[in-house]
Order: sequence, then C-alpha cells, then structure tokens
Amino acid sequence: MVEFGGWEMPVQYTSIIEEHHATRNAAGLFDISHMGRFFASGPDAERFLQYVDTYDVSAISVGQSAYGIMCYEDGGVVDDIFVYHLAPDRFMVVVNAGNADKDWEWLQQHARGFNIELENRSVDLAMLALQGPKAETILARLTAADVVNLPFHGIIEATVAGAHGWVSRTGYTGEDGFEIFIPASQIHQVWDAALDAGREDGLKPVGLGARDSLRFEAGLALYGHEIDSDINPYEAKLGWVVKLDKGDFVGAEALRRIKEQGPRRKLIGLEMIGRGIARQGYAVATVEGRTIGAVTSGMPSPTLGKNLAYALVEADAVRVGDEVDVLVREKPVRAQVVKTPFYKPRYKK
Repeated sequence: MVEFGGWEMPVQYTSIIEEHHATRNAAGLFDISHMGRFFASGPDAERFLQYVDTYDVSAISVGQSAYGIMCYEDGGVVDDIFVYHLAPDRFMVVVNAGNADKDWEWLQQHARGFNIELENRSVDLAMLALQGPKAETILARLTAADVVNLPFHGIIEATVAGAHGWVSRTGYTGEDGFEIFIPASQIHQVWDAALDAGREDGLKPVGLGARDSLRFEAGLALYGHEIDSDINPYEAKLGWVVKLDKGDFVGAEALRRIKEQGPRRKLIGLEMIGRGIARQGYAVATVEGRTIGAVTSGMPSPTLGKNLAYALVEADAVRVGDEVDVLVREKPVRAQVVKTPFYKPRYKK
C-alpha cells in the first residue's frame, strides 16, 4: 500500500506482472475511486464545458462520453478529463486523483457567469474499472442492463450487484472494458460480487502498478509524465482532441498559434537496444552526444518483453528508425525510435 493523491492505494495484490497479464488475457478489477468525479448541471452546463474543455462537448450525445483536455491560457495542460453526457443538462467529469482539488478549484473559478450547478461527488460516488477481453461476459452476470450492446464510450444507468449507478464502456488499459459508478457505501458488495462472478474466467484484482504498465503499453497519457502544465496537447500527440473550430475556450488562442507554428517538441517511443531501463527524467541525446529531450515514462513491457519508453524531444531531432542514447545513471545506453503505441488497443468496434 502507498499514498497516492491523498488516498491509500494498493500497488499490487499478487504481482504486477500477474495482474497485467490477467487484464490482457482475461479480466482485471480496479478500484479507481481515488479519481475525481464532478457533476455539472443546468441550462449552461454544455456551454460551460465547451469553454473549459478542448473537445467539442456539443458533439457528445446523451448516453455518450469523450476524452478531452483542460488547458491553461498558454496551452499547457491543467488535466486530461473524461466528460460523460448523462442527461440533456447534466454531465459528469472524471479527473485525475492527484489533480482533483486543483481541477475542482479551476472549474469553480471558470463557472462564474454560467447558469450551472457544480457538485463534487468524489467521496460519495465510488468508481470501479472492469477491464479485459472477458469483462463483458463477467459484467453481464451482474446486471440486467444491456452491457453487451453498449457502444464504445457509451454510458447507461444500471444496477450492478444491487447497487444503482452508471456503467460506461471506457477505461485506461488498452482493452475493452467498463467503468462502474456506484454509491461508495455499496462498493464492497459490488467488488466482492464481481470477483466471485469472474473467478472461473481468471478475473484478478489489480493495483496501481499494473494500471500504469497497461496504460503505458497502450500509449495512454499520464499527468506529470506525458502531459503537464508545461506540455501542450500538440507536443503530447493529443492534438486530435483540440477542436479549434468549435468557438472560444480557455487556451484556444495559444493552441491555435502552436498548431500554426508547429510544436517545438514531440513525444516519441523508444525501444532500448542496450541493457538498461529508461526512467522518467533520464536525458535523451543524439548519437553525437547532443541532448534533445528527456524520458517521460519507461519500463519493461510485460506484454511485449522489451524495455520501452516515451520521451519528449525536440520536434525535428529524430524520426522513427533513428538511434539515440538514453543516459541511464549518466551512462549512454543505445535505443531506437519506434512507432507508438507499443500495444494496439483492443477496443470493441
């Protein structure tokens, strides 16, 4: 157990490798109640979220959700978020645990002048993730809701193992799967029922360690690593969630300028050739010895059996196929620039 974002969280239940493989091959159950859950309701709810989110919230139909980013005026990232459209004038916004307090203040600050009600339900509304190729089969045993036909990024009201809330087809692993929003007072019964329902299928409880390795392989950004206050969406290869033609929003002017001029840095994938593991903060240099950037995340990939990393480097410094050096404990270790994501996500069509 470790402290994470103000919560006491499990790094692992058995082993990170075992939990990682269980999620890729069968299913994994994650308690992600540490994440922030905010609700925006009222006549201006959509207009407000349009103003703070880079994505076009007006394109999210009721019963659907979408990934987006909140940016500072200079284009740096406040946080990456998921917006769920629950009813015509009601949305849920899920944010990162470590940013929950900051994000809540950010939303309240920008809510002035909008006819909305903001609710912080991070404590009373729990959140579970059921991820993996067998997640659908397992969840279908726990609810009468039609989760089999729930589309990717869809969300519905549902009663799961006696607890009423919402089920969405979203996740952070690169696998098909679901996130379940239920009253915190009933999380124990849902957790136990899910483990019982999936035991014969190989379902395992999963901690923070495998949650990180799973998202890493699938190329899903982590705040404080691939995105941060001094990293903009275009540098992080997330320009696809910036909808500059939707109207004014926080950071729009800076992001428009960055897109026109081209980002100064870019996120690349690295496969280690020499012996060594690239860790966050390690310098990346050309083979001639010129420093061009730094590693954002790096680890051995359980699925692929390779030492891999992401790095933020000068935009024109290297291309796929080039070799660079990663300074592992100040010693250069050779790596090759490779395509990302390392693991192709297996979402349901």
